Amino acid sequence: MEEPIQSAVPRPGLSPAELAQDLLSRIETGNRYARVRKNRFRRRSALVRVATLVLSGASTIILGLQDLDFWAGLGFALVALVTVVNTLEPFFAWRSLWVLMEETQYRFYRLRDDLTYYLAETPPEQVDREVIRRMFGEYQGIWDSLGERWLSHRRPGEGP
Repeated sequence: MEEPIQSAVPRPGLSPAELAQDLLSRIETGNRYARVRKNRFRRRSALVRVATLVLSGASTIILGLQDLDFWAGLGFALVALVTVVNTLEPFFAWRSLWVLMEETQYRFYRLRDDLTYYLAETPPEQVDREVIRRMFGEYQGIWDSLGERWLSHRRPGEGP
């Protein structure tokens, strides 16, 4: 089951170090979101590929059997099912969305690493609010990019 995304509203006037911790929490939430979605899309994409392979192989074998009356009908039915299954992947774009979530997760990890390194090398009283603001801009940019690319995968005629 998918974890709900919770976005806590921080209290106003956070210190730069507290702001950085808030941003780190938001990055982790975004990363969990991308991981859950990525895994779901990967499973669905793999399932469609396996179903297509099984149906293709079975229909080819059946069409090659001697008793063509029953088997030929079954084989042709399986060929029709392969066609239907093959239309699911482009329609739902699970593979493309899986790759999109993989990329989003990479970007969240990279931002998290940059932020945690910055916090580790900087004494709390010297944490620069502008550095945190810039990193928050990157965080928002990741979500903006994900949203735009998600929509482009879902719009008719604008597939991956």
